[in-house]
Amino acid sequence: MAQFATMRNTYAFLACIYLGLSSVVVYGQLSSTYYGTSCPNLLSTVKSAVTQAVANEKRMGASLLRLHFHDCFVNGCDGSILLDDSSTLTGEKTAVPNANSVRGFDVIDTIKTNVEAVCSGVVSCADILAIAARDSVVALGGSTWTVQLGRRDSTTASLSGANSNIPAPTSNLSALISAFSAQGLSTKEMIVLSGAHTIGQARCTNFRARIYNESNIATTYATSLKSNCPSSSGDDNLSPLDLNTPTTFDNYYYKNLVSKKGLLHSDQQLYNGGSTDSQVTTYSSNQNTFFTDFASAMVKMGNISPLTGSSGEIRTNCRKPN
Repeated sequence: MAQFATMRNTYAFLACIYLGLSSVVVYGQLSSTYYGTSCPNLLSTVKSAVTQAVANEKRMGASLLRLHFHDCFVNGCDGSILLDDSSTLTGEKTAVPNANSVRGFDVIDTIKTNVEAVCSGVVSCADILAIAARDSVVALGGSTWTVQLGRRDSTTASLSGANSNIPAPTSNLSALISAFSAQGLSTKEMIVLSGAHTIGQARCTNFRARIYNESNIATTYATSLKSNCPSSSGDDNLSPLDLNTPTTFDNYYYKNLVSKKGLLHSDQQLYNGGSTDSQVTTYSSNQNTFFTDFASAMVKMGNISPLTGSSGEIRTNCRKPN
C-alpha cells in the first residue's frame, strides 16, 4: 500500500509538471511548427515571393515590415490592416497613420495566392504578415528569427484603434513609451523596434515641422532635406529614414540619431538628452546587440493578442472576410 501511495504521488507530481508546462505552451499560444504538417512548404513559398518583391523594389522590404507593425498595434496581430472598406465594414487603411502611406498590399495578395496554391484554406493572412516581415529584414541584410505561427484572421477592423494606437511621427518620448507600454512592450523594446527605421522612407508632411522649426537637428542635414521638402508644398515627396544606408538593415539609424540626423521628430526623441540616450548609444556602436534585441522584440510584438483556436477565421482573400 505504501508503495502504491508513493507511485500515486509520483504520478500526481508528474501530472502537475505536465500541466504546468502545458499552461506555458497555451499561454504562448503560437508555435514555430504550427504548419509543419498542414503546410510544410509555407516558409519557402513566402520567402520566395518576398525575395522577388524586394529585388524588384528595395523599399518594399520596409513596407512589408511596417504592415506587420501597424497590424499588431491595432487589436493584436490579426490581419485586420489588410481589410478593405466595404458596405458592411470600415477598415484601417484610411486611418491617419495608414492613408497614403502604408503599402505592400498587392505583395501580400500575391503571397496569399501562392500559399493557397500549395495549401488551400490553411494559412492565415496574419501569419503571412509575420513571416513576410522577417523575410523582408533578412532580404535587406538584417537578422533573422524564428517566427511563431498559429494566428487566425479577424473578421473586423478598427479605424479608431489605428488612429489612436499607432504612434505619430510627431510623438515625444513619453508618448512613445506609453504607446508601446499599452501593447505590453518595454521602453527598451520600443527603442529597438524603432530601429526598423533604418530602412524605408517618409513623406515630407511627416518631417517638415522638424526640419524648419527644431534645433536638435544637424544644420547641414536640415538644409539638405529642405530642397525636397519645401515649407508649403511637396507633402508626398519622400526622403529616406536613414540617409546613409536606406535600403540596408543595419544600425546606421542609431548612428544618425547620435549625430542629430533623425528624420522624424519621434526618431530624434530617442536621443535628446533623455533616459533612452544610453540604449541608442549602445546600438549605434554594436550592431550585433541591435540585431539580437530586434529579433527578440519582433517575436514578442508578434504575440500581441493573436486570435487562435476557434477565434477568427482563415481568410481566403486577405482583403475581405470570408
